[in-house]
Amino acid sequence: MNRQAQAALLFLLGATVLHAGLTDLHLRYVKAGLRPLLLLSAAALIATALATAWYARRRTPAGGSPAGPGEHPHGHHAPRVSWLLVLPVLALVLVAPPALGSYSAARAGTAVQKPFGFPALPATGPLRLGVADYAARAVYDDGRLLRHRTLRITGFVAVDRSGTPYLVRMTLDCCAADARPVKIALTGEVPPVLRPDTWLEVTGSYSPRRTADPVNGAPIPYLEVVRAAPVPAPRDPYDGTWNGQ
Repeated sequence: MNRQAQAALLFLLGATVLHAGLTDLHLRYVKAGLRPLLLLSAAALIATALATAWYARRRTPAGGSPAGPGEHPHGHHAPRVSWLLVLPVLALVLVAPPALGSYSAARAGTAVQKPFGFPALPATGPLRLGVADYAARAVYDDGRLLRHRTLRITGFVAVDRSGTPYLVRMTLDCCAADARPVKIALTGEVPPVLRPDTWLEVTGSYSPRRTADPVNGAPIPYLEVVRAAPVPAPRDPYDGTWNGQ
C-alpha cells in the first residue's frame, strides 16, 4: 500500500466518521454530546489524508512513482491484505448495528444511580420523564414529587425469566460499549401480550412498590400502568439524561 492508497483510506475513514457525525448514525455508538468530537476527528482525518496525498504527489518523479516507506524501489508494495482495513469502514456505512435492547437488558443488572439533586418539575399537567429519571426519583427520593401526578415514560419492553415485564432504557457513560440498563417494573393495566424490544409510551402513576433485580439485586421501582401504547423507536435510543426523553 503506497502513500496515495494510504491517503485514500484515510479520506474514506474521515468521510465515514463525518457521515456518522452529521447524521443519527453516531447515536448507535456514542452519546449525543460527543458529536462535536466526532466532527473534529473527521476533519483531522480528512486534512491528514489531503496532506498525505499532496506530499506523495510532490515526491513522485515525472513518469514514476514514489518510493516511500513500505515500498520497494522497483514498485513493490506492502501486502495486499492491508486493504482489508477498508472492510470495517464499509461495514460502518452499510451495516449500522441495532441499538442494544432486551437481550442485553435481561443479562445486566439495573444501573439506577442516586443523582446529586433532583431538578424541579412542572407544577401542573402530565409529567414526561425518562426511565432513569423516574427510577432515581422513585428509589432515592421516594417519589416525593411524583405522587398524585400523571406520568408518561417511553422505553422498550424486556421480560425476565419469571415473566416480569420491565420498561427499560439503556444509559451511556460514553459509548455503546459501556451501556447499562435502567429498569422499571410494570404493574396495573399491563397489556396481556408484550413482545420484547417493543417501544411503549406508558401512562401511569407512581407506585411505592420495589423489587430486586434478579441479576445484581439492585432496587427496581414499579410504575402503576393506566395505558400503554406502542410507539416508534426514538431518534436517540439511549437515555443520556436524567430528565426528559
